[in-house]
Amino acid sequence: MKSTGIVRKVDELGRIVLPIELRRTLGIDIKDSLEISVNGPQIILSKYEPACIFCGNAKDVKTFKEKKVCPKCAAELATTIK
Repeated sequence: MKSTGIVRKVDELGRIVLPIELRRTLGIDIKDSLEISVNGPQIILSKYEPACIFCGNAKDVKTFKEKKVCPKCAAELATTIK
């Protein structure tokens, strides 16, 4: 895991501010949902993408290299790469 060197305090309501530079780099826009995960003592925030990144289908989606892909798009991608 790479450290950004950014340190933020938690406010009275438990909120933190993600710097604009970090949000731009990670493609996090206003109103985007973030998924919260825990790995031991670490809190991990990830942009929540429940559907296929290509077509938006949310049925039978699999994760490939941390991206969601539906079977149809995965098959189409496999034939395109050959």
